[in-house]
Amino acid sequence: MKKLLSKIFLLGAILSFGCAEDYLDTLPTDAVSENAVFTTTQNAMTALNGIHRSMFIRYDSQGQPGEGGVMIMREALGDDYVMTGIANGWFVSISRWLNHINENSGDVRFVWRFYYKIIGNANMIIANIDNAEGPQTEKDEIKGQALAYRAWAHFNLVQLFAQRYNAGGGNSQLGVPIVLEPITEGGARNTVEEVYTQINADLDAAIALLDESRNAKSHININVARGIKARVALTQGNYAVAAAQAKLAREGYDLMSETQLYEGFNNVDNQEWIWGSRQIDDQQTFFASYFAYVSLNFSSTNIRGNPKAISSKLYDMISDTDYRKGLWDPNASDPALRDPFIDEVTLSSFAKRDYMNRKFVAQGNASSVGDVPYMRAAEMYLIEAEALARSGNDSQAAQVLFEFASQRDPEYTLTSNTGAALIEEIMIQRRIELWGEGFRFYDLKRLNLPLDRNGANHVATVINSKFDEPAGTNNWQFKIPISELNANENMVQNPS
Repeated sequence: MKKLLSKIFLLGAILSFGCAEDYLDTLPTDAVSENAVFTTTQNAMTALNGIHRSMFIRYDSQGQPGEGGVMIMREALGDDYVMTGIANGWFVSISRWLNHINENSGDVRFVWRFYYKIIGNANMIIANIDNAEGPQTEKDEIKGQALAYRAWAHFNLVQLFAQRYNAGGGNSQLGVPIVLEPITEGGARNTVEEVYTQINADLDAAIALLDESRNAKSHININVARGIKARVALTQGNYAVAAAQAKLAREGYDLMSETQLYEGFNNVDNQEWIWGSRQIDDQQTFFASYFAYVSLNFSSTNIRGNPKAISSKLYDMISDTDYRKGLWDPNASDPALRDPFIDEVTLSSFAKRDYMNRKFVAQGNASSVGDVPYMRAAEMYLIEAEALARSGNDSQAAQVLFEFASQRDPEYTLTSNTGAALIEEIMIQRRIELWGEGFRFYDLKRLNLPLDRNGANHVATVINSKFDEPAGTNNWQFKIPISELNANENMVQNPS
């Protein structure tokens, strides 16, 4: 990890509104004195803003727009997100299950580097904030956010680069290195259990320091920290904790209306969004953008030739009275039958393929600007319902599911399902609601389910006939990047 951490401090945070290359690669750690940066809480907040900004800027290539890029990878690896064409090739090798198991891939290098850079910069803040001048409330907020970021980044790393957490086992399998100090030397891989223990410790500390206030939704407040805690607990099978934290996380955030469902999932001001990145018009990253790959309307080669679609099998599970059914068009290839909105916001050169999405809408054909969703109240309802159902509280789970689903489908009635049938109903709702937002690969892995793309609208030539992957194979782990192996003598590669 030496190469990775050798330039870890985002002092570029102070200059983080410049280009990505400035802030990631060309600023040495000694460019400005660390002590000068953390003299005051105001300066420390500027450094923290650098982490917020790092969530959606371009990294090594246009297909690596921060967290949005990893979200797309996690969808492309799943079964519900359909690549309808090869177009210019972005994310095609990921969908074929090739890049993430190639140690020489720029994608695995990006993912590893992205999350560890967030950890490294969070560590710099945590190590220095207590000595900064300023109100204690500001110190608490800054430190709480940094702790939450460190936990969130470790959580993503261990899910991607290690075997799944087994709630019934000791979890002594190799995880990822826990990094708690602004160091430059790489360490050995900690066990999966050790990583989760540290994640929970950081989240508990963050929750103790944070409250509901914050400067913007791109920042982390107590609701976001609790939402991350709910995700972690669900992954570990700690269902009582998951349900309780999810309920607390969504407090004060109402579900969006039918009208808002069709506004493009591009506005962090939506009352349902708990956490997301706002993309400023004059700071757009063009092709290095989440919306440059998932939107209906941005005029890129990728979108024009590869409109993203929902699995036809999943689409058929959506009730005809569910508002969300209109977020995908099963007849898009037929000009006489397709949703007129598709023709209204796209150009004639755009391919129109059945089941294509209109959920995500960019600012315009020439602008990939759009706010990136990281956490919504809907997810918290679904975590709470799933956790309750998996812990045997069927009636409570059904009630929470009703509170959510009745806002999406006016004819939805309180379910009579129990046990496995209730869990399956909740999971179908989760798949529909969170389509395209980066959850499917994680869900398949945490539940030890196989990849099964058969019988749907996946295109064999696009996915290279990658229709199946059994649960629990080595291919469910990303490979450690070769750059890390070369730089860190303590690092061990995942098995092939």
